[in-house]
Amino acid sequence: MAAGEGRADRVIVDEETRQRALDALQILDTPPDERVDRVTRLAQELFGVPMVSVTLLDRDRQWRKSQIGLGGQEASREGAFCDATIRQDDTLVVEDASIDTFFADNPFVTGDPHLRFYAGHPLQAPGGEHVGTFCILDTAPRSLTERQREMLRDLALWVQAELARDAELDHASLIQRSLLPRHTPEAEGFTLAGAAIASGHVMGDFYDWYLHDGALRITLADVMGKGAGPAIVASGVRASLRTAPDRPLLAAIAEVDQLLENDIGDTNAFVTALHADLDLTTGELTYVDAGHSLAYILRRDGGWEKLASTGLPLGMGFGEVHTQAHTTLRPGDTFVCCSDGLLDVLDADRPLEQVTAALRDGPQGAVREAMRLARGGDATDDVTVVVVQRNP
Repeated sequence: MAAGEGRADRVIVDEETRQRALDALQILDTPPDERVDRVTRLAQELFGVPMVSVTLLDRDRQWRKSQIGLGGQEASREGAFCDATIRQDDTLVVEDASIDTFFADNPFVTGDPHLRFYAGHPLQAPGGEHVGTFCILDTAPRSLTERQREMLRDLALWVQAELARDAELDHASLIQRSLLPRHTPEAEGFTLAGAAIASGHVMGDFYDWYLHDGALRITLADVMGKGAGPAIVASGVRASLRTAPDRPLLAAIAEVDQLLENDIGDTNAFVTALHADLDLTTGELTYVDAGHSLAYILRRDGGWEKLASTGLPLGMGFGEVHTQAHTTLRPGDTFVCCSDGLLDVLDADRPLEQVTAALRDGPQGAVREAMRLARGGDATDDVTVVVVQRNP
């Protein structure tokens, strides 16, 4: 077709299903995204057009996640070229809308912005629903070569991936929030501090602590890797360890080990963990260290005691029988446990001296310093730190 190619009857759209998919993305009315804006700028440079848009079709409006030259983020959906595009399986190209039988009377052609050229490709939700378009527009007629059509499709797929990534990160952030305790327990005679920071958007580390039967149960775990996948695994580990808090430490660890072996044993993923009970009356610390080996006690006299690892990481599939060990946190002593990401930001020549200096400001000060180093240093992994001091 000389003036336009593609027509609005190519695909039957289930509007209710399409709208649910759009709403599930949770992108409407969100702030601009530089990753998406970069694609629109690139499209303008490549095609030399005055207008580019990443348009999502809401119930009765067009909402633009990114746009150049269109003067705003919203417009009516009625008569929208993009509404015709979502009914296509492929790119819709209109070379000169003023002489196109389908679009000549369109209000965006006869009125502002007096469109003549339009080329748009559908954007799909993860389920395949057409929720919007990536389009280029001009007020003068023009055509596209086959290579340019391919470029437009490639750019649309790029935008589609970025939008899906936004949705994935939103969901992952919910997982992330569930991995961290909402409150610090009030343990009489002890001062507690803990924090965690992801190297990216989400992390595979987590820590947890809560009171039960006169003891403080403490967990710090690190799932191999980082990102949404390890975060999901970490969420499952945390939930398992939280279930039935009266279980002995060894029973809880054994159940998680079996759970991981059954569910992800063929993925070569594993979890290092320290799971401990601190008796708040006697200061006795009973713990199981499953390959974590990053727990220490700073004694009141300034000496460091490394807590021995008592078994392999969880999920390795060797039928490991873990054991528990004991030590005592005496008045003035401080228990410190971290993930290996902290090692990236500590002075490799004097890490314990650096931690000792940070602890002079108490547990909260030490944790603040660890988070400061993680944010501004060379950490390539998630950083989690838990500090428990028995008051003098």
